[in-house]
Amino acid sequence: MDESGRRHEVFIELRQRLQSGLLIMRNDVAHSPTEVKVSSSSSSSSTESSLLIQTPRELRRVTLPPGVSVVPGSCQPTPSGDDGAGEEGLHFRLRLDVKQQAEWRGSVIERLQVQRSYGFLCQACGACIQEKRVFRRVLPLPSGNWNALVGDWCCHPDPFANLKLHPRPEDCLTGDTYFLLAGDDSSNQALTINPRAAPETTATNHSQDSDKPRPVHTGTSVVSCKKCSAMLGEALTRDVFKFYITEVVETEGDGITNDITRLEFVEKTVSARLVELSSAQSMFRFSLQTPSGKAAVLLWLLNTDTLVAWFPEKPVVSGGNGPLIPLGDGRGDEEHPSRHAVSAVKVLYLPCGATNAPSSHRELISAWEKDISVHPLTLPETTCQEVVQLLQTSTSCLPPSLRSMNSYQVAYMRR
Repeated sequence: MDESGRRHEVFIELRQRLQSGLLIMRNDVAHSPTEVKVSSSSSSSSTESSLLIQTPRELRRVTLPPGVSVVPGSCQPTPSGDDGAGEEGLHFRLRLDVKQQAEWRGSVIERLQVQRSYGFLCQACGACIQEKRVFRRVLPLPSGNWNALVGDWCCHPDPFANLKLHPRPEDCLTGDTYFLLAGDDSSNQALTINPRAAPETTATNHSQDSDKPRPVHTGTSVVSCKKCSAMLGEALTRDVFKFYITEVVETEGDGITNDITRLEFVEKTVSARLVELSSAQSMFRFSLQTPSGKAAVLLWLLNTDTLVAWFPEKPVVSGGNGPLIPLGDGRGDEEHPSRHAVSAVKVLYLPCGATNAPSSHRELISAWEKDISVHPLTLPETTCQEVVQLLQTSTSCLPPSLRSMNSYQVAYMRR
């Protein structure tokens, strides 16, 4: 077992829809199922219940969301983990009683509403980039490849070729990973606009009529925060700005809720959009790419009803630029270690930047690039790198048997 594989002692995955769960325990925590006692408890003063795991070393508690509990006596060892001889340790299956699934917070794209006051901050430093404004219209933009679809389906020249969909002063137009706003006095004072380098070309082309690379036009200028120089989006015109949802934070009324780390913000924002797009458009495969059109990672959304928690070998600090995984919010307890089971999405993924990737991976990437059912999602290049980092960190923390599936790697992203 490699070094990263030893970072977990107990790992728990619960499926709310299937009302079942998996518990994996390392061999040095317990040598046989007879040394493990799993039970549940509930508080009379709260709707929450807990999963209690008693081992020879200590008692561990996993707090479950309201409406989710473990069926008493349902935890049973699986045949592969009966003798505890496997390299990974003991495996247990258990059943859940789910009266209601755990709630989660959607992305800013889903939260924006008309007739409410919003302000927007730079996610990196908290500087105000758009003062409070009330939108009369919040409208979705067509899908990102709508121009290509018009060209493929129309037997005459594209009637929309020279038309741009830009917001009016009291509009907010939303895309898959960004929204468009008209500039105001506050944005002119808080933003820096720099010319972008010449557009690149890419061979990624969903049209099967031609194999020639198409130029990818990503706007004329880059918009950055004047205070910290963080890249926030693009300037489509002098007065129309495109902000990526991973680079800005919205505030409603006087509330400012930017109290999480950068990587945690990216993780939850991207996972929320994956769930929203798959639910609304029945999409499950995504290509996360840079504004130049270069694919960074392929994502296949598997489960959206997962609750995960795990106990690390030693305390993991998630501050600064360190990893955000483990996927549980640890809480100190004088009597025993305690974790919260958190909502997460389970994904398969393939990074696209590895130069030494096996030929099977390169063939998969090529097949995805040609598949029109794969939905492209554009984010800044540094953010794409952060997503890849999050995914790989999650994979390294999983038990070895859960780290891969077929030719893909497996990861969990908090919601």
